[in-house]
Amino acid sequence: MSTIEVLTKEDLFIFKKELLQELEAMFARNKQEEPKRWLKTYEVKKMLGLSSGTLQTMRNKGTLKFSMIGNLAYYDYNEIVALMEKKKLK
Repeated sequence: MSTIEVLTKEDLFIFKKELLQELEAMFARNKQEEPKRWLKTYEVKKMLGLSSGTLQTMRNKGTLKFSMIGNLAYYDYNEIVALMEKKKLK
């Protein structure tokens, strides 16, 4: 003999609340942080795997634009990505 289960409005409300919590947690895990706009020299070297000398050469030749504030060089993340796209091999 089979039994019949009755769902109440409260059961549906609890289900909805749990489902929303699980979806929010899933989206939070998948949400990626946007990169910082301005990167310091050590961050660019790490990001691109460059030595200090190679990065200095790129600055001297104008290959990679930068801004100086005091003795610190800052690089625009978007320009780095654009440079990488431009130099991408087909």
